[in-house]
Amino acid sequence: MTTPKLLNRLTFRQLQVFRAVYERQSYSRAAETLGLTQPAVSAQIRQLEQALGQPLFKYAGRTLHMLPAADALANSAQSIFEQVSRLQMSLSDLAGTIHGELNLAAVSTAQYVVPHLLARFRAHYPNVQIRLQVCNRAQALARLTEQRDDLVIMARVPEDDDLVFMPILDNEMIPVVWPGHPLLKTRHPSLEDLARHYVLMRESGSGVRGALEEHAAAEDVDLPHIIEMGTNEAVKQGVMAQLGVAVLPRLAVRLELEAGLLEHLPLPGFPLRHSWCTVYHRERFPTPVTELFLRFVRDHLDELHAHFTAAPSPLPSHGVACLPDTARS
Repeated sequence: MTTPKLLNRLTFRQLQVFRAVYERQSYSRAAETLGLTQPAVSAQIRQLEQALGQPLFKYAGRTLHMLPAADALANSAQSIFEQVSRLQMSLSDLAGTIHGELNLAAVSTAQYVVPHLLARFRAHYPNVQIRLQVCNRAQALARLTEQRDDLVIMARVPEDDDLVFMPILDNEMIPVVWPGHPLLKTRHPSLEDLARHYVLMRESGSGVRGALEEHAAAEDVDLPHIIEMGTNEAVKQGVMAQLGVAVLPRLAVRLELEAGLLEHLPLPGFPLRHSWCTVYHRERFPTPVTELFLRFVRDHLDELHAHFTAAPSPLPSHGVACLPDTARS
């Protein structure tokens, strides 16, 4: 089949459906993602296979296998959609507006930072549609592997040459106790002293828990008394209720420390430090909007660092009301 004939028979809709099936590895999941019926997805794939003259997928039992033609088409389709996205950005630039989508996932500890970035970004690019999924570390790693987001924001990025990352801010994890806790009066308290108390922790898979457990293992300190709690907020409330002690990101407790509701317990080896980073898989080439966001973050790192290392205070106004255009009219 010659190239002109192939161009005449291919449609963007077929490529959209193909990409959804290829990424989800399932006709039914692709149909759910696209808001189509499964027969409609199957029909689009059949038409695409007829246009290509080769099969793309094959079921073995309930497992959908990618055939060589599907891998080749996936690479080409990725380039096609990237070029279309760049064209859209260029046209938006000419019209004086930037449109597009930015899909982010962030580990729960980063939720104290990411909204500040997004607010600033939207002040400059109000027509970019933003979606933010907050999850724990294990979920973030799964989303990264599945390439479900434009960017993942997390700390402790795995050592993997296929991952592209950019540090944005230090995540300092510190021991916290309630005011008047006996350890505050102990001379030279240690991690072993902390471990004799009930230690409030997030669920397995949490980045902070993993960092603390790794540090405890390196110091040969057991953590026998753990109370597991589902969110950082629950852990904070638990410490304030004198249920136990904890290690939490400094940014997660900065307001409580300022108000005297919690106390920082200085211990040797603390704070534990891991930088929050923007991360994406090298195979998921960044969209123009993603590139724009990454450039924006780089340009505002000093401002972000200055805000979060100073005493808690409101950010200066960025001059944009939090109202959609329809609400202003």
